[in-house]
Amino acid sequence: MLDLDNLTPEQYRARYEALQETARARAASPKPVAKFSDIADKDIVSRDAVPPGWYVCLRLKRGVSLHITNISGTPGAAFFMWNADETSERYNAGDTAKLQWTTNLTTGRVLFSDMGRVLASITADTGAGHDTIIGPNTPAQTSGRNGRDNLRGAAAKFGLSRRDVGPAISLFSPVAVDEQGSMRWLGNPPAGAMVELRAEMNLLAVLSNTPHALSPAQQASGPIEYIIHRAPKAGADDLCRNFTDEAMRGFINTDGFFAA
Repeated sequence: MLDLDNLTPEQYRARYEALQETARARAASPKPVAKFSDIADKDIVSRDAVPPGWYVCLRLKRGVSLHITNISGTPGAAFFMWNADETSERYNAGDTAKLQWTTNLTTGRVLFSDMGRVLASITADTGAGHDTIIGPNTPAQTSGRNGRDNLRGAAAKFGLSRRDVGPAISLFSPVAVDEQGSMRWLGNPPAGAMVELRAEMNLLAVLSNTPHALSPAQQASGPIEYIIHRAPKAGADDLCRNFTDEAMRGFINTDGFFAA
């Protein structure tokens, strides 16, 4: 095992460059095929729709999947989660991008906590684009309901406070950096865009049907549908568990939490 505490600066640099090169090669390789679950009625735990501007609080048991469909092409949906067994552990937007060397969160990628564990995996995605840098809209951007207040409201329903809410991931939010280095909205996602997340820990989660902060339209245009369903247990060859070395280490930490 690599002894990180005793590497020289030159060895650290070499390791960094090797990891960077691996990440670039993976980004240039063909994207994994999105294989959405065939959801049988008997496996559905619950299903519903989130009206424009509103949010839903979710309790997801480890191993279930959350299938989300943007049926109208509304410009974004904020998502945040906590470890239900230890709510001081929550989604970490920075580590999710940094540890995987990418902001392109799509099929095969995982969503990390601030404890280096995997909270959820993206098992399938139609590729509409999901942003974990900027986040949902705020009270300063709209006189209506907004993402920031919705996340705080959901936290309160779980017995948490605004201090427990960090930067969220904005689903169905295609953004990119322009030539001047500024983040730009690329246009609304297509109607019918889907993403499927598998809970890797017991989760408290919130799904807010509110636009991304960069969207020109600051009111949601239609409902977001979701289905929570039982899914087959991940095998040794599971895509998300093996997609990157960083993910594999995250799953070691996650499995250790439940083995303790």
